[in-house]
Amino acid sequence: MKQHLLPALKLTALCMLLFSGLYTVALMGIGQLTPHDGNAATIAANGRTYYANIAQRFTQDRYFQPRPSAVDYNAAGSGASNKGPGNPDHLAAVQARIDTFLAHNPGVAKSEVPVELVTASGSGLDPHLSVKAARVQAKRVATARGMGEAEVLKLIYDHTDAPLLGLLGPAKINVLQLNLALDAASK
Repeated sequence: MKQHLLPALKLTALCMLLFSGLYTVALMGIGQLTPHDGNAATIAANGRTYYANIAQRFTQDRYFQPRPSAVDYNAAGSGASNKGPGNPDHLAAVQARIDTFLAHNPGVAKSEVPVELVTASGSGLDPHLSVKAARVQAKRVATARGMGEAEVLKLIYDHTDAPLLGLLGPAKINVLQLNLALDAASK
């Protein structure tokens, strides 16, 4: 037993040093090379501070709606609903979201509703929408704000982030930044 105890203690000490110390320091160092030095990106607007990379709740017709959130947009506990695509509760929730979306966006056909507007992301906090998901809401937002649809579409275009290196991932729009730009444009 003594012959196994000392190697086990040494291995435990080595793992603690590597995984609690060096690994943590390495990740913090890498984080310092990223935008905002590894800290959350914040936006100050309208007398409030928002986290730019965490979805925010927008329910009024004058704003673009983000993806639904299974965690009620609470960044302290990100997560999904863990309900499969055939789960009756999940299907009922999606159908209710479709019905709500269609009621607030007259003239949009059910087949035109992007899936991301009626299903939550894996984290429940995804701050981005596809260009298609923003464009399908443009008429409602323009009408609610008394703006021209072309002006709203231009804001969508101006706030579209291209894929990384022009190749990786889809074009996307940060909903918070787009909604704050709408507030600034309609003042």
